[in-house]
Amino acid sequence: MSKPNNPYEMAHFKFSLIAPALQGTHTDGSNAAYYRRITQKPLLRPDGTTFQYRPKTIQRWECRYRHGGMDALIKPQRSDAGKARGLSRDAAAAIYDLRERYPRLNATQIHLKLLEDGTVTAKTSVRCVQRFIKKWELKAGPAAGIKDRKAFEETHFGGMWQADSCHFPFIPDESGVPCKTYLLAIVDDYSRMIVAAEIFFHDNAVNFQKLLKNAAATYGIPNKTYCDNGGPYVNNQTVFICDSIGTVLIHAPVRDGAAKGKVERCFRTVKERWLNGLDKNAVKSLAQFNELLAGYVRSHNLTVNSSTGQMPMERFLATRDRIKTPKSREWLDECFMHRITRKVRNDATLRIDKTQFDVPMQFTAQTVDVRFLPNDDNSAYILYDGRRYPLRKTNKVENGRTKRLTATIDYSRAAGGDGHA
Repeated sequence: MSKPNNPYEMAHFKFSLIAPALQGTHTDGSNAAYYRRITQKPLLRPDGTTFQYRPKTIQRWECRYRHGGMDALIKPQRSDAGKARGLSRDAAAAIYDLRERYPRLNATQIHLKLLEDGTVTAKTSVRCVQRFIKKWELKAGPAAGIKDRKAFEETHFGGMWQADSCHFPFIPDESGVPCKTYLLAIVDDYSRMIVAAEIFFHDNAVNFQKLLKNAAATYGIPNKTYCDNGGPYVNNQTVFICDSIGTVLIHAPVRDGAAKGKVERCFRTVKERWLNGLDKNAVKSLAQFNELLAGYVRSHNLTVNSSTGQMPMERFLATRDRIKTPKSREWLDECFMHRITRKVRNDATLRIDKTQFDVPMQFTAQTVDVRFLPNDDNSAYILYDGRRYPLRKTNKVENGRTKRLTATIDYSRAAGGDGHA
């Protein structure tokens, strides 16, 4: 995972605090009471420091989000950014993992292991690790082999979606070469409805985001999205996308597949009722494979679930009024844009995923905010002062024919002559 961008990480922190107020999921009598409760003690910020906020500060964040979305929660980076380092998301996950595997390691030993693995740099102090361990009460490891687990269920459709991926058989790609496939699926916790499922050649973040976008466009936006700790689900772009649409992204404990029981059970059912009886040699393309899967998904959503005693579709129709719908398709497209910063080169170009783009000349040598949809070269643009400046994929041959405002070259003097024949 790439190093988190501090403004985006802080914006995610703010969203996580106001999400219960936005979704109406807190148990306090009012939003004001909720803000008073959560600000009674200092809060751990993404950089590893703690700070006690005032209720009015959290309330202002809510107002900003309602009027301007995630962009309104982002502050420009400070001029001294990078001089003080806290714990990144990777470092926090590594500490949890080390504490689980080696309960007797102290903070100094954990700090040394993080340095050896390259998870943190020398700028991260032992004291920072000690504060993190103390804050999250990680001094004693859990009892070996024991998990505090209880059956649970949301109260309505869209309360929480569970998402995961599983390995699928090899099928021919476009060139006829057998390639491994992966099934990515999103299941509603309350109804057990498969809200989205698709087979891909790659188990990555872009494919998960595509699946989530299709599900949100069709069924609305869930309060929470529960995923594991794999690459498709633990990355800054996915986190920011979920914040932008208003769903809280939650990650299951490391190496605890049972925590996502409903989606794991869905995978098992898919294999038992459909995949194991399929003639895989007859599948000649990914498109054909997905057509067959779509037929199974329709059947699944109209079949009585043994746990609920109802069809998933029946449960969806009974409580679908509780879920939030996207403001518009254009708004949803904007929320799923990837966001990066790039330094524009002196030749007025920049690169996105190894692809070179032409940039308007006024941005030469500047650092700009770029937004784009993966695998769509025509979607990229620079956002500056509230305006969009589209980017065009560089065509060097065409650029070579473009007239420029430069002095005409006198080739007769190129070799040092006096210009006379």
